[in-house]
Amino acid sequence: MFSRWTTPILWALHEHGRQRFVELERRLTSITPKVLTQRLRQLERDGLVARTYHAEVPPRVEYEITELGASLGPLFAHLATWADAHLDKVEQARHAYDAAR
Repeated sequence: MFSRWTTPILWALHEHGRQRFVELERRLTSITPKVLTQRLRQLERDGLVARTYHAEVPPRVEYEITELGASLGPLFAHLATWADAHLDKVEQARHAYDAAR
């Protein structure tokens, strides 16, 4: 269910609301279109993301976080708080690791 991209996708939808594929792609700059498509399909299957198809010319598809997905909001808040408090230690660990190699 969860992959490397699950949290960033859900976070983007939680923070910015309903978005088209290209908007998500712009926010998550290092994800490939193929992986984004796969992750969105899986998240839709899991009930965490809703996909809305608009039969227009050209067709428009939007994604939004569901109530179930939004229930992860408190976890996102804890992750953000943890990152704010510990990111400098993570950077120090990375530098120490890289220096030792």
